[in-house]
Amino acid sequence: MGARRVGDNDRVTTRTTAIRAARLDQVCADAVGVARGAITEVDAADVGDHIEVVAEGDRVVTHFFESHLAGYRGWRWAVTVTRVPRSRHVTVCETVLLPGPDSLLAPGWVPWNERVQPGDLGVGDLMPTAPDDDRLAPGYVLSDDSAVEDVSWELGLGRSRVMSREGRIETAQRWYDGESGPEAPIATAAPRNARCGTCGFYLPLAGTMRAMFGVCGNLYAPDDAKAVSADHGCGAHSEALLGASEQPVEELPTVYDDSEVESVAVSRAPGSVEASEPAEDYGHS
Repeated sequence: MGARRVGDNDRVTTRTTAIRAARLDQVCADAVGVARGAITEVDAADVGDHIEVVAEGDRVVTHFFESHLAGYRGWRWAVTVTRVPRSRHVTVCETVLLPGPDSLLAPGWVPWNERVQPGDLGVGDLMPTAPDDDRLAPGYVLSDDSAVEDVSWELGLGRSRVMSREGRIETAQRWYDGESGPEAPIATAAPRNARCGTCGFYLPLAGTMRAMFGVCGNLYAPDDAKAVSADHGCGAHSEALLGASEQPVEELPTVYDDSEVESVAVSRAPGSVEASEPAEDYGHS
């Protein structure tokens, strides 16, 4: 007979065999005592009741036992056993402590560069910047920041990387929404005319950030040596004592007292037009 061509039916049969669920081997499933005796890492009292048995493959099963270890609530001991074909002798493959569906687990691992928070960098710590950091751009490329363009032509003297447009926008938004912006508690409590942009101690930044941010140079201000927005403010404004008071003035109603009135003659200047007219009487209280 000639060679038979493998058809679609054969592929389906092969795929079905590959994904066929493992059949529970009864000999391995009955070896509960063997599985329990394999847990030698802890005292016998730390191994609880038998929970279930799961088929892992042909003549390979895993027994699960409750764990009574302190700090491992909901965890389970898993012992995998097997046997060779046509043998009733069960051997242990491995033992391991695994979390159960209701166990307490540690949070998922997060890379260090995603865990670090502002202020975490201490004295002597190093935090390298990724080569593809979106906040930075090569110093030799044309930038929309005039301050960058001033140094980019200095071959060998300029910075290798400078802040990109995305980096400046992100920084400006973070500063504006934080303690350096107009919504900070110290800014909202300051007088309305005590804004940093009109303060003599305000040192504007360079480049595109100049119109929006500067550095406080007032020794007595809480934001001294910090970047602040132009509409930030505090009570240490350079003109705070020279401006008009913003305290609301309570307007009292006008009250006339007519109980005591006396007539007062108003004299005219000699030679004036009014001198020929009779004097007028004004009530004086």
